[in-house]
Amino acid sequence: MTAQSTIARPQGTHQSPPSMMTSYNRVAGQNVERLAALSDGIFGVAMTLLVLDLRMPVASAIHGEHELGRALAAMAPQLLMYLMSFMTLGIFWVGHQTQLNHLARSDRHLTWIHLGFLFAVTLVPFSTKLLAGFAGYRLALLAYWVNLQMLGGSLFAGWRYANRADLLKPGTPVGTSAAICSRIVRGQMLYALGALLCVLGTAWSIAFIVLVQLNYAIAPRFKREAPAS
Repeated sequence: MTAQSTIARPQGTHQSPPSMMTSYNRVAGQNVERLAALSDGIFGVAMTLLVLDLRMPVASAIHGEHELGRALAAMAPQLLMYLMSFMTLGIFWVGHQTQLNHLARSDRHLTWIHLGFLFAVTLVPFSTKLLAGFAGYRLALLAYWVNLQMLGGSLFAGWRYANRADLLKPGTPVGTSAAICSRIVRGQMLYALGALLCVLGTAWSIAFIVLVQLNYAIAPRFKREAPAS
Protein backbone atom coordinates (compact mmCIF):
# COMPACT_ATOMS: atom_id res chain seq x y z
CA MET A 1 0.00 0.00 0.00
CA THR A 2 1.40 3.36 -1.01
CA ALA A 3 1.15 6.19 1.44
CA GLN A 4 1.12 9.75 0.22
CA SER A 5 3.56 11.96 2.12
CA THR A 6 2.16 15.13 3.57
CA ILE A 7 3.78 18.06 5.31
CA ALA A 8 2.00 19.22 8.42
CA ARG A 9 1.59 22.92 8.86
CA PRO A 10 2.12 24.49 12.28
CA GLN A 11 -1.14 25.35 13.95
CA GLY A 12 -2.15 29.00 13.85
CA THR A 13 -0.41 29.70 10.51
CA HIS A 14 -2.20 30.65 7.36
CA GLN A 15 -0.75 31.12 3.93
CA SER A 16 -2.63 33.60 1.80
CA PRO A 17 -3.03 32.92 -1.87
CA PRO A 18 -0.78 35.08 -4.08
CA SER A 19 -3.72 37.24 -5.15
CA MET A 20 -4.43 38.19 -1.52
CA MET A 21 -0.84 38.91 -0.44
CA THR A 22 -0.21 42.53 0.59
CA SER A 23 2.11 44.44 -1.71
CA TYR A 24 5.19 45.89 -0.01
CA ASN A 25 4.64 49.23 -1.73
CA ARG A 26 1.24 49.53 -0.03
CA VAL A 27 2.66 49.27 3.50
CA ALA A 28 6.03 51.04 3.13
CA GLY A 29 6.75 54.56 4.35
CA GLN A 30 3.55 55.20 6.31
CA ASN A 31 5.07 56.61 9.50
CA VAL A 32 4.89 60.41 9.47
CA GLU A 33 6.69 60.70 12.83
CA ARG A 34 9.79 58.93 11.51
CA LEU A 35 9.82 61.23 8.48
CA ALA A 36 9.58 64.27 10.76
CA ALA A 37 12.46 62.97 12.90
CA LEU A 38 14.65 62.47 9.84
CA SER A 39 13.73 65.95 8.64
CA ASP A 40 14.74 67.54 11.93
CA GLY A 41 18.09 65.75 11.90
CA ILE A 42 18.96 66.71 8.33
CA PHE A 43 17.93 70.33 8.82
CA GLY A 44 20.00 70.50 12.01
CA VAL A 45 23.10 69.14 10.26
CA ALA A 46 22.65 71.44 7.25
CA MET A 47 22.31 74.51 9.50
CA THR A 48 25.42 73.49 11.45
CA LEU A 49 27.46 72.98 8.27
CA LEU A 50 26.65 76.55 7.25
CA VAL A 51 28.41 78.06 10.24
CA LEU A 52 31.45 75.80 9.85
CA ASP A 53 32.37 77.71 6.70
CA LEU A 54 32.88 80.89 8.73
CA ARG A 55 36.59 81.24 9.48
CA MET A 56 38.06 83.15 12.38
CA PRO A 57 40.59 85.88 11.51
CA VAL A 58 44.15 84.64 11.68
CA ALA A 59 45.41 85.60 15.14
CA SER A 60 49.02 86.09 13.99
CA ALA A 61 47.89 88.72 11.47
CA ILE A 62 45.95 90.77 14.04
CA HIS A 63 47.94 93.29 16.05
CA GLY A 64 45.29 95.76 17.11
CA GLU A 65 41.63 96.72 17.24
CA HIS A 66 41.80 98.39 13.85
CA GLU A 67 43.14 95.29 12.11
CA LEU A 68 40.55 93.09 13.81
CA GLY A 69 37.81 95.44 12.65
CA ARG A 70 39.05 95.27 9.08
CA ALA A 71 39.24 91.47 9.24
CA LEU A 72 35.66 91.25 10.51
CA ALA A 73 34.49 93.70 7.84
CA ALA A 74 36.11 91.47 5.21
CA MET A 75 33.94 88.62 6.50
CA ALA A 76 30.72 90.59 5.84
CA PRO A 77 29.90 88.82 2.52
CA GLN A 78 30.28 85.40 4.16
CA LEU A 79 28.14 86.49 7.12
CA LEU A 80 25.47 87.72 4.71
CA MET A 81 25.43 84.37 2.87
CA TYR A 82 25.21 82.54 6.19
CA LEU A 83 22.28 84.71 7.29
CA MET A 84 20.49 84.27 3.96
CA SER A 85 20.87 80.49 3.89
CA PHE A 86 20.03 80.04 7.58
CA MET A 87 16.79 81.90 6.95
CA THR A 88 16.22 79.80 3.82
CA LEU A 89 16.52 76.57 5.80
CA GLY A 90 14.39 77.97 8.62
CA ILE A 91 11.61 78.99 6.24
CA PHE A 92 11.57 75.63 4.46
CA TRP A 93 11.75 73.73 7.77
CA VAL A 94 8.62 75.57 8.93
CA GLY A 95 6.92 74.80 5.63
CA HIS A 96 7.88 71.14 5.76
CA GLN A 97 6.74 70.71 9.35
CA THR A 98 3.47 72.49 8.55
CA GLN A 99 2.76 69.91 5.87
CA LEU A 100 3.72 66.96 8.07
CA ASN A 101 1.48 68.25 10.86
CA HIS A 102 -1.53 68.02 8.55
CA LEU A 103 -0.84 64.45 7.40
CA ALA A 104 -2.84 61.60 8.88
CA ARG A 105 -0.40 59.14 7.35
CA SER A 106 2.13 58.85 4.56
CA ASP A 107 2.81 56.28 1.88
CA ARG A 108 5.79 55.11 -0.13
CA HIS A 109 5.39 57.68 -2.91
CA LEU A 110 4.98 60.64 -0.56
CA THR A 111 7.94 59.49 1.54
CA TRP A 112 10.20 59.47 -1.51
CA ILE A 113 8.98 62.91 -2.56
CA HIS A 114 9.91 64.22 0.88
CA LEU A 115 13.26 62.43 0.69
CA GLY A 116 13.86 64.32 -2.54
CA PHE A 117 13.07 67.52 -0.64
CA LEU A 118 15.58 66.57 2.07
CA PHE A 119 18.17 65.86 -0.64
CA ALA A 120 17.77 69.47 -1.76
CA VAL A 121 18.24 70.54 1.89
CA THR A 122 21.61 68.76 2.04
CA LEU A 123 22.75 70.76 -1.02
CA VAL A 124 22.18 74.15 0.64
CA PRO A 125 25.58 74.27 2.43
CA PHE A 126 27.32 73.55 -0.89
CA SER A 127 25.36 76.11 -2.93
CA THR A 128 25.89 78.67 -0.15
CA LYS A 129 29.65 78.06 -0.09
CA LEU A 130 29.75 78.31 -3.89
CA LEU A 131 27.91 81.63 -3.85
CA ALA A 132 30.03 82.98 -0.99
CA GLY A 133 33.23 82.10 -2.86
CA PHE A 134 32.05 83.42 -6.24
CA ALA A 135 29.51 86.09 -5.31
CA GLY A 136 30.25 88.09 -8.45
CA TYR A 137 29.55 85.19 -10.82
CA ARG A 138 26.08 84.74 -12.28
CA LEU A 139 26.57 80.99 -12.58
CA ALA A 140 27.09 80.68 -8.80
CA LEU A 141 23.95 82.74 -8.21
CA LEU A 142 21.94 80.60 -10.63
CA ALA A 143 23.19 77.42 -8.91
CA TYR A 144 21.87 78.78 -5.60
CA TRP A 145 18.55 79.65 -7.26
CA VAL A 146 18.25 76.14 -8.71
CA ASN A 147 18.70 74.82 -5.17
CA LEU A 148 15.83 77.04 -4.04
CA GLN A 149 13.68 75.78 -6.91
CA MET A 150 14.41 72.17 -5.92
CA LEU A 151 13.30 72.92 -2.37
CA GLY A 152 10.09 74.69 -3.36
CA GLY A 153 9.24 72.33 -6.21
CA SER A 154 9.55 69.16 -4.13
CA LEU A 155 7.61 70.73 -1.25
CA PHE A 156 4.83 71.73 -3.64
CA ALA A 157 4.78 68.29 -5.29
CA GLY A 158 4.54 66.56 -1.92
CA TRP A 159 1.57 68.64 -0.80
CA ARG A 160 -0.30 68.20 -4.07
CA TYR A 161 0.25 64.44 -3.94
CA ALA A 162 -0.92 64.25 -0.32
CA ASN A 163 -4.15 65.98 -1.34
CA ARG A 164 -4.77 63.68 -4.30
CA ALA A 165 -3.96 60.55 -2.28
CA ASP A 166 -6.29 61.61 0.57
CA LEU A 167 -3.52 61.53 3.18
CA LEU A 168 -4.58 64.64 5.11
CA LYS A 169 -6.05 64.53 8.59
CA PRO A 170 -9.84 64.57 8.78
CA GLY A 171 -11.11 68.01 9.67
CA THR A 172 -8.27 69.91 8.00
CA PRO A 173 -9.62 73.47 7.71
CA VAL A 174 -10.99 74.49 4.34
CA GLY A 175 -8.52 76.73 2.57
CA THR A 176 -5.43 75.17 4.16
CA SER A 177 -4.38 73.49 0.93
CA ALA A 178 -4.84 76.65 -1.12
CA ALA A 179 -2.93 78.73 1.44
CA ILE A 180 0.05 76.34 1.44
CA CYS A 181 0.17 76.10 -2.36
CA SER A 182 -0.16 79.85 -2.75
CA ARG A 183 2.69 80.53 -0.32
CA ILE A 184 5.03 78.13 -2.12
CA VAL A 185 4.20 79.44 -5.60
CA ARG A 186 4.50 83.06 -4.50
CA GLY A 187 7.86 82.39 -2.88
CA GLN A 188 9.25 80.61 -5.94
CA MET A 189 8.12 83.47 -8.19
CA LEU A 190 9.93 85.96 -5.96
CA TYR A 191 13.08 83.83 -6.00
CA ALA A 192 12.86 83.68 -9.81
CA LEU A 193 12.59 87.46 -9.92
CA GLY A 194 15.64 87.68 -7.69
CA ALA A 195 17.56 85.40 -10.05
CA LEU A 196 16.57 87.56 -13.04
CA LEU A 197 18.05 90.60 -11.30
CA CYS A 198 21.49 89.09 -11.84
CA VAL A 199 21.27 90.74 -15.28
CA LEU A 200 21.92 93.98 -13.42
CA GLY A 201 24.42 92.34 -11.09
CA THR A 202 24.58 89.51 -8.60
CA ALA A 203 24.58 91.98 -5.70
CA TRP A 204 21.05 93.03 -6.70
CA SER A 205 19.92 89.40 -6.73
CA ILE A 206 21.44 88.61 -3.35
CA ALA A 207 19.97 91.74 -1.74
CA PHE A 208 16.52 90.97 -3.15
CA ILE A 209 16.60 87.34 -1.96
CA VAL A 210 17.66 88.47 1.52
CA LEU A 211 14.70 90.87 1.63
CA VAL A 212 12.34 88.08 0.53
CA GLN A 213 13.70 85.83 3.27
CA LEU A 214 13.32 88.54 5.89
CA ASN A 215 9.74 89.08 4.79
CA TYR A 216 8.89 85.39 5.13
CA ALA A 217 10.76 85.05 8.43
CA ILE A 218 9.19 88.10 10.07
CA ALA A 219 5.79 87.67 8.34
CA PRO A 220 4.63 91.29 8.79
CA ARG A 221 0.96 92.08 9.06
CA PHE A 222 -0.25 95.34 7.58
CA LYS A 223 -3.97 94.91 8.17
CA ARG A 224 -5.54 97.37 10.55
CA GLU A 225 -7.41 96.00 13.49
CA ALA A 226 -11.15 96.48 13.25
CA PRO A 227 -12.36 99.17 15.67
CA ALA A 228 -14.17 97.81 18.69
CA SER A 229 -17.93 98.37 18.50
